[in-house]
Amino acid sequence: MTHSVRSAKQLGALIREERRRRQMSQQELADMVGTGQKTISAIENGNEGATLETIFRLLAVLKLEIELSPRSLGSAKSISDVF
Repeated sequence: MTHSVRSAKQLGALIREERRRRQMSQQELADMVGTGQKTISAIENGNEGATLETIFRLLAVLKLEIELSPRSLGSAKSISDVF
């Protein structure tokens, strides 16, 4: 399963989906990542304050990874039109 993620909100929703698929609570995930439940909640809600280190630890615990590819602009004229 591959997903394109273009915002913190989209990433958070996918993390929540995977956590729920694994039948884990936010607290259980937080304990495994080494952070607090409020941090997991903030990430899942798309808040942009989490460090990259926390995101990468969270992804590792969920056995997920990030793959980068060139972004398609579609009908947008510039990258600023995508956001």
